[in-house]
This record gives sequence, structure tokens and C-alpha cells, in this order.
Amino acid sequence: MTGTKVLAMLAATALATAGCGSSGEQPSSGPVTVTYWHGYNETGEELQTLRDVVIPAFEKAHPNIKVKQVPFPDEALRQKVLGAAAGGELPCLLRSDIVWVPELAKLGVLEPLDAKLKDFDALAKRTFPGPLETNKYRDKYYGLPLDTNTRVLMYTPAALKAAGLEKAPETFEDVRAAAAKLKGSPVKAFADGGTDGWNLLPWIWSAGGDLLNPELTKASGYLDSPESVAAVQLLVDLRNEGQLPDIMLGGTGGTPTDEGIAKGEYLSTLDGPWTFPIYEKQFPGVTVATSKMPAGPGGSVSVVGGEDIVMTKSCPDKEAGGEFIRYLLSDEAQLEMAKVGQMPVLADLGARLTSIKPYYGIFVEQLKTARPRPPVPQYKKIESLLSQHVAEALKGTVSPQQALTDAARAIDAVLAQD
Repeated sequence: MTGTKVLAMLAATALATAGCGSSGEQPSSGPVTVTYWHGYNETGEELQTLRDVVIPAFEKAHPNIKVKQVPFPDEALRQKVLGAAAGGELPCLLRSDIVWVPELAKLGVLEPLDAKLKDFDALAKRTFPGPLETNKYRDKYYGLPLDTNTRVLMYTPAALKAAGLEKAPETFEDVRAAAAKLKGSPVKAFADGGTDGWNLLPWIWSAGGDLLNPELTKASGYLDSPESVAAVQLLVDLRNEGQLPDIMLGGTGGTPTDEGIAKGEYLSTLDGPWTFPIYEKQFPGVTVATSKMPAGPGGSVSVVGGEDIVMTKSCPDKEAGGEFIRYLLSDEAQLEMAKVGQMPVLADLGARLTSIKPYYGIFVEQLKTARPRPPVPQYKKIESLLSQHVAEALKGTVSPQQALTDAARAIDAVLAQD
């Protein structure tokens, strides 16, 4: 059975049962309960702050609304959501990975928030544009950004000094120059942990290329363009020069990027704000510095990560759900979560963020040009094809041009199934 047929069956079932209740929620004369599913770690500081600070503050301001937060292991949440969608048993609200939103919207189980919330435009206007676009599907917005992140270049000043470099690579040309200087040394110029869109798209976009056309209907002519090919060629050249480690291909036994940066095995990597607590705990005394994604002909363009907040059609009290969404996007809630490492989506909080976590500054700057992965329901399949074909180019079995031409044709076939 094709993925499209599965989605159609899920959509039909979900629409038939939507509005019949959600996880036991029923309107009553007493306080309304808003059930909120998320993937926060049950032992993490984010969940502790949500449970002990954010929700109590909301309930104090809204005595007629109670929030029932339900954590799931992050890796299990998507399957739980898809299963609940088939049975019409979704919660009122969901903290959704940004790449799930179009998939759930296609199932017909989400409320379009631009139609449901009267103040949607005002809420949306305050958020970073890249994260906002992850909520768009067929000209409607089915969610709002909840938390965000992006990737920037990370390195240690000690590694730069050891390599004889005065500054971290700021351009594609600088990356090549650093690799040339490190040739023959045990230090790799760059390292990353895979060939997914998360890893590759910053290079493709910064080169001036793209994954899909603006209409999100085809890859041919975009993924296999000269600009996109040049981005992959850069990575292939690094690989051929011994400046890109095996972990880029998913090789086992390689040094993880954070450890490699801390130990000086890698000059640089692309990573996010969540790594700073890792360095502080696991590699005390190591100074990690940051700069923007190296710029190519297309500028310095990184990739948007994070989660969105969505409302399901199973929500028994959408007004109450809307109130909690508003609170989650308030300065108060966003800043509380920022204290435990969750980067806010409100663009005008920049100066206040650096007083909480100084390292947020570079990510706020990078988010001004960061882009979302294409918001299409088939993204997981598309990403898998991209990863497989680029991996072959890095292995040297095909040229970058052939790899991207083959990937584009395969992706076109996936998109044509919609």
C-alpha cells in the first residue's frame, strides 16, 4: 500500500471521528482541560519548567482552564500522533516537529490557525520568518512557531591557532583554504554527522541552489542546478582531500562532532545551541566559539530547526486551546523556557536573550536568513532520497552532478504521487 493511500485512509478515519472527544476530554460546567502532548525529556529541565513554572502561571491567570501535559519519548511521539489521528483521539494541542506539520495538515486533523485565531497575524508577525513558514501548507497556516534553532559554525580558538589560521572560515573559499592548510595533518577541516537535509541544505542554499522549486512541486532544475552541484562538489573535494571524516557517511567508530571539536580532531562543524551544555558538562575548560554559516554565492543561509504548536480538530474547547497557545508565545513563557535552553521564536527578544544565554546571539543573527526544509508531506521520503544519492557522490561512485540529477528525478516521482 502506498504512503498516499495510507494518508488517505487515516484522513478519512480521523475526519469521521474528529470532534467526538480527545483522550477523554469533554466539555463540562467546571474548568476546561486542555490536553497538550509533547516530546520533552521526562527528566529534562524543559519539562520541569513547563510543568512547574509555565503551566502554573497560565492556570493562575486562567482559573477556568487546566492544562494536562503529556510527555512522550521524542522518537515515539510521531507514531503515537499518527495512530491517534487514525482513531480521532488526538489531544487539543501538540508540540510538533516542524517537518510533521504539513503531513498532519494533509491528513485533515489540524485546525488552520490563521482562520481559528483572530489575532493570528499579530502573533505571527512577532516570530522569525523561517520558523513561521514551517507551518504553511497549501496557503494556510496550521500552526505557529513554538521554539526554534538553527546551525552555525562551531570551532575552538585553540584549533584555529594550531592550524595557523587567524579566523574561522567565513566563506566557501575560506573553507577550501583551511582544508589546504590542514592537508597532511591529523585535523579535519570540517565534520558533520550525516547527509540529511539538516546537514546538506545549508551548503546548497548558501551556494545559491535549492532542493525544490518555489511551488514545491519538483526538484529537477533546482536540486541538480549548477549552484546545488557546486555545493556538493565542495563537500566531495573536502572528502577527497582527507578533510571530511567518515561520520559524514554514517560510518561507525568515528569521533562524534562535539567530541572531535573539543579534542581538536576537527577544525569546525555546524551545530546548534543545545551543544553548549554538552561542552560545559563533558568538556569543561574547552572554549567553543561560533560564527555564521560560511557564505557562498547565495549568502550565509542555514537551516531552521525546532517545533511548532498546532491545534487538532479533536480539541473539545478550541477557545481554551487558543488561550494556551497565546500564553506559550508570550514574552513571559518564551523567556522562562529560554533559561533552560529552548530558543524563543520571538524575533524582538534578541537583546534580552543574550542576557540569559550569551551564545544565543549568533543564532538570532543566523535565523534572520535561515530557511525551513520544504514544508511538504513527503519530506521524509525526499530527504531519504537526497541523503542516499549525495552519500554515493561522497563515496566517489558517481559524480555530484549525476547524484543530484538522479535524486531530483526520484524526488519528482515522489511529489507526483500527491
